[in-house]
Formats: sequence, C-alpha cells, structure tokens
Amino acid sequence: MSYGGMGGWETLRALRAKDKVAGHRLTRGTGSRIVAFARPYRRDIVVFLITVVIAAGIGVATPVLAGDVVNAITRGGSEAGATVVRLALFIAGLAVVDALLSLAQRWYSARIGEGIILDLRTQVYDHVQRMPLQFFTRTQTGALVSRLNNDVLGAQRAFTSTLSGVVSNVIQLVLTAAVMFTLSWQITTLSLFMLPLFILPARRVGRRLAEITKEGYDLDAKMNATMTERFGVAGALLVKLFGQPDAEARRFAVRAERVRDIGIQSAMFSRTFFVAMLLVASLAQALTYGLGGWLAVTGSVSAGTVVTLALLLTRLYGPLTALSNVRVDVMSALVSFDRVFEVLDLAPSIAEKPDAVDIPAGAGRLEFRDVRFRYPSAAEVSLASLEDVAALDRTVSEPVLRGVSFVVKPGQMVALVGPSGAGKSTTSMLVSRVYDVTEGEVLVGGVDVRDATLGSLRDTIGVVTQDSHLFHETIADNLRYAKPDATDDELWAVLRGAQVEDLVRSLPDGLDTMVGERGYRFSGGEKQRIAIARLLLKAPSIVILDEATAHLDSESEAAVQQALAVALTGRTALVIAHRLSTVRNADQILVLDDGKIVEHGRHDELVGVGGLYAELYRTQFAVADSPTPYGEGDTPEPVTVPGRAYPDET
Repeated sequence: MSYGGMGGWETLRALRAKDKVAGHRLTRGTGSRIVAFARPYRRDIVVFLITVVIAAGIGVATPVLAGDVVNAITRGGSEAGATVVRLALFIAGLAVVDALLSLAQRWYSARIGEGIILDLRTQVYDHVQRMPLQFFTRTQTGALVSRLNNDVLGAQRAFTSTLSGVVSNVIQLVLTAAVMFTLSWQITTLSLFMLPLFILPARRVGRRLAEITKEGYDLDAKMNATMTERFGVAGALLVKLFGQPDAEARRFAVRAERVRDIGIQSAMFSRTFFVAMLLVASLAQALTYGLGGWLAVTGSVSAGTVVTLALLLTRLYGPLTALSNVRVDVMSALVSFDRVFEVLDLAPSIAEKPDAVDIPAGAGRLEFRDVRFRYPSAAEVSLASLEDVAALDRTVSEPVLRGVSFVVKPGQMVALVGPSGAGKSTTSMLVSRVYDVTEGEVLVGGVDVRDATLGSLRDTIGVVTQDSHLFHETIADNLRYAKPDATDDELWAVLRGAQVEDLVRSLPDGLDTMVGERGYRFSGGEKQRIAIARLLLKAPSIVILDEATAHLDSESEAAVQQALAVALTGRTALVIAHRLSTVRNADQILVLDDGKIVEHGRHDELVGVGGLYAELYRTQFAVADSPTPYGEGDTPEPVTVPGRAYPDET
C-alpha cells in the first residue's frame, strides 16, 4: 500500500533537522537574496512547478477513475464492458503521462539543483580564496568545507525537494480533501480522526531522533577531524614517533562504537516511525472499508465510491504529515542559505581597487615609508560559527611594526635579522599584500601596493618560505602553478638552475612524478629546490626569502644555497634569515627589534658596533659558517625562461 509518495521520508528528514533550525535567527534580507539568486533559473522553476501541479492532479484523478471502474462493473449492462475498457485505457494513459512527468521533474530538479550548487560553491570557493591569511589560521577547516558541502546541498533542496514538496502536497491535499468530502463527508471526517494517533507520537519520536542524529553528526565530525590529522604525513609521523597507535586505535574505537549504537537506535526509530505511519493509514483504510461497505450495503453510497475513498485516503495522510513539518523544511533551507551568505558577506580585507594600476614591468625598487602594522582582531577577519566559539575576540592587538622605513634599490640584497617576534616575516608579508599596512606605505616600483593590480603585484614578487608547500600533484603541475603554459623545456631549464634536474631525471616518471602530500616524498632540501625552480619559472623581479634554509642540514643547505644564488642573480632580494651567516655579504642588513629598525649597515660594520646584531651573531653564528651563503663564491649563470621580463640591473 502506497503512503502518500515521499511524504514519509520528507517528514522524517524534517524531524531530524528540527534541532538544526531551533534558535537560529535569520539575517534580514535572506529571503530577497534567495529570490535574486534563483532569478537565472526562473523559467526552469516555473516549468518544474507546472509538472508538479499536473502530477498532483493525476494522483487524485486515478483513484476517482478506479472507483468509476468498480461502479461500471457493479452496474452491469450492455455498455459496461466498453466503459470499463475505456476507463482502464484512460488510467493507463495517465500512468504514462505521470511517468513522463516524473522524468521531466527529475530533469528540471537536477538542472536547477546542480546549477545552484555550482553557483554557490564557485562563489564561496572564490570568495574564501580571497580571504586574508589570518582567516585560515583561525578557521576550522572542517567547518569551512562543511559550508561548501552540507550547507550548499541544504540550500539546493530549497528549490527542489522543499519547493516541489510544498506545492505538490498543498495541491494534492486540497484536491483530495475536496473530492473525499464531495463523495462522503461522514467517512472523510471519521478517517481524519485517526491522524492525531500518528502525528503526536511521531513528534515525540522526532525529538529523540533529532537528539541522537545531532550526536551522531558531532561524533562523525570528530572522527573525520581525527582521521584528517592522523592520516596526514605529519600526524602519522607524530603517532609513530611517540608509539601511540594502540592508544589512537582505542580512542577512535570508542567513538566508532558510539556511532554504531546511534546507527542502530536511529534505524529502529526510523522503522518505528514508518511502521506507525503505515499502521495508522491501514487502520484508517480499514475504517473506510468497514463504514463505507456498510453504507454501500444500505445504499447510501456506491461500491465505487468506497474504493475511491480508500485509495484517496492513502494520498491524504502523506501530505498532511509532511505539511505539518513544512516550517522546519523551509527553515532548514533558509538556514543553509543564511550560513552560506554569512561567508559571502565576510568582506576580504585585501581587495583590488577599481582604478588600480599595473606595477611597471621589471620594477626592482622596494620602499617602506613609516610603516606601522597590527594584526586584525578575530572579529575583523573571521566568523564565530567557523571557529566554534560563542563570540569572536574583538581585542585590538599591539602593533607589530612601529614606523619601519627603508629602501631596497634594484638588484640589491637586503637582509632582515632580529630576535624571534621582531616583525621580520610580517614585513615580508606586507610586500606581497598578504596583509595591508595599518599606516604608512609599501611601494614597489614607485607604486603603493594597495593601488596596484593584484596580478601585476603577484608577477613582480616571488616568495620562498622555510616550508615551501607543494600540492599533491605531479612535479610538472607544481611548477606550472607559476606559469600554466610553460613547456617541458622551460621546466627542465628551471630545474637545472635550481640544482635539482639530475634528481628529477633519475625518477622513473620524471616530471610526471607525484610529489605526495605537501611534497613529503622529497627531503626538505629537495622540496625547497623544487620550490625555487617554481620561482625561477615565475621570473619575478623582486624575491623574498623567508628563512628558506632554516631547517635544513648542511648538505641540503649547500644545494639550496647554490639554487638560491641562481634565483637571486640580477634580482632585488629581501632576505629574512635565521642563520646570520647566510646574509653576511648582503648589501645592507636591517636589524629589527620590537617592530623597529634599531641598526642597519653591512655585516662587518654591525659586528664592529657591538650592538644587537653583534650579540645575535655571537649566539647564532658561534658555530661553523654556512656552506655557501647567498652571493658568495662563483657567480652562477642566470636562468632564462622564454617569454619572461627581467629587471634592469642598473
């Protein structure tokens, strides 16, 4: 016996989602934004709803025709056979139309739904990519991914299952009730008295189902977070080094067992829900047959009317129960949209001005003018829901840079040194606009970086950090991230310049070798040299080295130093060093302390002064010199990549 199509499943899903929407206050204007968002699909939505309306009408017409068939049979007569055949053919025709409408509904539903998913995901992904770095340091990655998956899918349901369900159920309910009351108001009224026997217990079951479903979701999220951390190379290494695989397995098993228990409870609650639903519908149908049969025997109604009422009754309970939870359905969709809009409304702090200008090609001059900077508060760059906190911290941090001014001329190498926390890395991040200055100016080629196009700034600046990231793709793909149209010859040229060509040629798959997660298939020095090769392919006029050899052994550092010597040839360089030996031949050394430049000059001069640099030199460089500092030894041949502009060395 059919039970109102998808009404049961929709009701169960609404009961599960009830906890999600409880207490959530929608942002003003969410509804109008959703309408605007759906505007490109308005024709498809109209056609989709028309098919839903026609299908609902067919669903009511079929039982009525079945009753007419019974009446024709019981009436008898010479025309009875022809009437029955004609009605049967009409019912068959409606079934064919209903099947075609079902296919049309599915096509339009998929077209609308997948289109909305595409639009939402691409907008959110593009928007998130433009957020400042601090947004990612504060946000839970899993929560952010959930916005791209779960909430986007929830928003998509607003235009497919929720919209179609509401329209279909309303039409089917109105038509069914009207026809049933027309045929026999007594039977219809008595049948509806059975509905509370299902609705009231169902709500109680729904509350418990929502509770264990939420607990299951939370446990699933924790298990996913655990697996993501432990299955990563760094996490797996930590577990092995501390000999904790058994403890990790036990901890995971406890959560997994609880998820199993919840799964069993959820399955039983769900089955109880549907059994109760079918039982009440069956009892109501039995009541219809009993009362209707008695009325048919007494001549009050026809036998066909009894059959029609019994069939229509199965199409009445489904829409009634589904519409009893329509508010939860609608609110769930609205909440999903609201959570997506919440991310889209968080404005990136780094944006390109409408009238931005390009930095001159080959620009090599870098200048800081009275730069002051403090890191933005959590309230400026993040969302409480993405950090899993009740409220964001609005505390204004202390300044990191306090009036920093210096000039790096084209082709010069300037080193930034100082104790930990002095502001060295922060200074480098302001050049490439990872952050924007709070006060003052950073100029590249005479252009304030805030007035420059982001594309020209990225082309001008190249950065190598102490832990250069490689994507889990091939060596060629990682290199072409700097220049997507680079040829294989260009790739081999930059690998040669980065002192890593022989290694790559020795690999069975060469350029097509997968680097592994975060490049862990290679040693630290090999990974750094591949990153330097990527920098050479980009061919920037200004290079920033942020402690590029800080964590390497002597042999690896020597190889990386040779690659860096190639990378720096003919280019302006801003070098942040942990090992002072790497910058003792710099054209100028800037000593930062507490966000200020407290000393500047060349290596020998600063050592002779006996200030902070001399102290750092004695404590950090009391051991052997670095193998081959930047700029020391033979001058390497520059790597020329076709199609790239190079800075003027004058």
